[in-house]
Amino acid sequence: MTKQLCEGSFHLMGGEFTHAGAASSELKTILTGLGISADLVRRAAIATFEAEMNVIIHAAAGVINYSVTPDKIQIVVSDMGPGIPDIELAMTEGYSTAPDWVREMGWGAGMGLPNIKKNSDELRVESVVGEGTTIEIIISKKEGDACEGE
Repeated sequence: MTKQLCEGSFHLMGGEFTHAGAASSELKTILTGLGISADLVRRAAIATFEAEMNVIIHAAAGVINYSVTPDKIQIVVSDMGPGIPDIELAMTEGYSTAPDWVREMGWGAGMGLPNIKKNSDELRVESVVGEGTTIEIIISKKEGDACEGE
């Protein structure tokens, strides 16, 4: 059994741009407090921020669950959104389904999923059109990555 260092969750509301980035910022603080290396914290914060923004832009609500073990950081983001009809297309840099009013605010550039992929060691995306999307992000901790409690 893998020793778990930390786990938790954040609830997100679609359209709440005033709180955009709050969950990923809090996760960054938690990971830093665990003594995880700055590079892994940065990657986790970027991937989580992009997933968080996707929920705020596209879904009615969502939840971010995270867990930290000696081997990895796992972040699972599930939403009650419109779903992704073509995941491969959605992984293309610059492809966006964000409405114009979101783009006018400076969001929705079509870099969310590509940035999540770039900052993950493993990425799984499951989506059902009309029901929602679940994204699992794994960031592997390698030998030499600092972490208190290990």
